[in-house]
Amino acid sequence: MQRVLKALFLSATIATVSAPTLAHADGFISPFVGANFGSESANGRANFGADIGWMGAGVIGAEFDFGYAPSFFGNEGVFGSNYVTDVMANLIVGVPAGGQKGPGVRPFATIGVGLLRTQINSGSGANDTISHNDAGVNVGAGIMGYFSDHVGIRGDVRYFHDLQDHGTLNDFNVDFGAFHFWRASFGVVLRP
Repeated sequence: MQRVLKALFLSATIATVSAPTLAHADGFISPFVGANFGSESANGRANFGADIGWMGAGVIGAEFDFGYAPSFFGNEGVFGSNYVTDVMANLIVGVPAGGQKGPGVRPFATIGVGLLRTQINSGSGANDTISHNDAGVNVGAGIMGYFSDHVGIRGDVRYFHDLQDHGTLNDFNVDFGAFHFWRASFGVVLRP
């Protein structure tokens, strides 16, 4: 697993450093709303956040993903107030059909690493808060469609998985844990 993470980090670094730096760089911000699925606790739970990124004149870029899912494990009751937050740095690859100005579409794929934070506040006693800050990975695909030079829509589906196995006694274990979910999201995309 460590070899895979090292290879992913090295690939992302090489792609970012060697990306073309022509005058037609394509920055974007995309606030989104979505739904989680693929996990018993997450099914149908809302998620919202934003993606901020940059695409070179070619097809490779970088993206920062922030997502927040309130009541991820269910409404207050058994679990109390709870949430899941993801903060991910991603490599994004997408081909702009129609160019980088005016109307067009850009199908894309993304992969990255970052933080998955889970927190449950049961409110039932002295040890009423359980939280984990775990390394995580995500992989996804989607499409950006632009109506003009600056405004469009974006939709994607991503899979998130933690890299901390809390079932082991070793806190420094890097391995796929049991926490995972999918997120489908939709939003506007704005570029300068």
